[in-house]
Amino acid sequence: MRNYGLQVRIARYHNIFGPEGTWVGGKEKAPAAICRKVAEAQDGGSLEVWGDGHQTRSFLYVDECIEATRRLVDSDFCGPVNIGSEEMISINNLAKMVINFSEKYVTIENIPGPEGVRGRNSDNNLYREKINW
Repeated sequence: MRNYGLQVRIARYHNIFGPEGTWVGGKEKAPAAICRKVAEAQDGGSLEVWGDGHQTRSFLYVDECIEATRRLVDSDFCGPVNIGSEEMISINNLAKMVINFSEKYVTIENIPGPEGVRGRNSDNNLYREKINW
């Protein structure tokens, strides 16, 4: 922008998920991976969750991401902003939610594995201030 006078918008996306997202192969987001694992689980089976399951994340559905991105593009703000959800959920609670939707009896088995950071969500204060949404 400074060098060439171009209009720019900078968005930092946080855990965007939706129907066209990866759901197998190790690159999937937690909602897709958990939905797949529950769908594949036998009634009375178990679902493996890495770590103690108390790690928290926030997830934003792709349609909301598109709306936020369009509002950013239509604005005159050119600084970086976060686009994500501020609502956090533990991985175990996410798994319980999916299990409840499935109407299966599936238990959660917390196993050793990579957990990432303990908790993460999007701070949308700047977006709210500059884009008014």
